[in-house]
Amino acid sequence: MHKLIDPEWEYVPDAVMGGVSTGQMMQGVVRGRTARHLTGDVSLENNGGFIQMAFDFCPQGAPFDASSWDGLELTLSGNAQEYELRLRTSDLDRPWQSYRIVFDALPEWTTHRFAFADLEQHRTDTPFDSQHLRRCGLVAVGRTFTVDLAVSMVRLYRNAAAQTS
Repeated sequence: MHKLIDPEWEYVPDAVMGGVSTGQMMQGVVRGRTARHLTGDVSLENNGGFIQMAFDFCPQGAPFDASSWDGLELTLSGNAQEYELRLRTSDLDRPWQSYRIVFDALPEWTTHRFAFADLEQHRTDTPFDSQHLRRCGLVAVGRTFTVDLAVSMVRLYRNAAAQTS
């Protein structure tokens, strides 16, 4: 079972922390599909090191109850580089806190499943609570490299076994 999400993506550069990474996010046709496309260059200069595209699950960042779902499913394409999916909940109060999964964005369109159970806590002791889901980000981070990441579909998923219980 799936629930399609039509996110309002926004571009977030490391300039918010003084960094000098450059990039942009556009809507268009990428490798034959309509997608949001994040491109640019990550720089570690001036304490920088990321660019990202992100969206809030609800307006004004209100919490979204995703507890009846097992995770997020995204159809992605990229430049065979490593990126991070980062989720935030209303339980986190520092901008550097998140729940993360690393993935490779392959040149061909690939659907990735990101199970909530597989998220790793980053700089928080607070366990992930899908009842308080607030924000999702796709982040190019941590090293100097050229970014080319596109997403054509975002949805919540529930495993078949969970549907029958």
